[in-house]
Amino acid sequence: MKEHIIHPIPPFFDKGSRILILGSFPSVRSREQQFFYGHPQNRFWKVMARVFDDKVPDTVAEKKSFLSGHRIALWDVIGACDIKGSSDSSIENVTPNDLTKILGPAGINGVFVNGKTAEKYYRKYTESKTGIKAVCLPSTSPANAAWDIEKLVSVWREEILKSIGR
Repeated sequence: MKEHIIHPIPPFFDKGSRILILGSFPSVRSREQQFFYGHPQNRFWKVMARVFDDKVPDTVAEKKSFLSGHRIALWDVIGACDIKGSSDSSIENVTPNDLTKILGPAGINGVFVNGKTAEKYYRKYTESKTGIKAVCLPSTSPANAAWDIEKLVSVWREEILKSIGR
């Protein structure tokens, strides 16, 4: 059964953030942990660590430190929706997040969406308001089994490092 859920996790950013990575909506596990990509099977943190040749952060505090250290802002496109569990395919009745909360104070140079669902909702609700085209990266979700970690790291590294001039 679907529930109407209001996004419970505030955006993570500071004025030094230079790239913004947007998911679609937090999983049940992430909502429980009150931070992004909390399901241990999601490959987001492993991919990001390899993109920046860094240690995989484990705790929420380590994840926040990692993001700040690499000047990354993190949030989701969707601010509220009807959803069954963590299923992106079940999402309906979407209210988008207001990205001006991040884009105003931070010096964002590039916006990335983690997967096709985030891209779909970003294009539908947000792109015309921000005027910023997002780069769609392949989803780090375990549901994206067609992409192994090596392929994910390769594409994520190329796109992210290009956006920050490395």
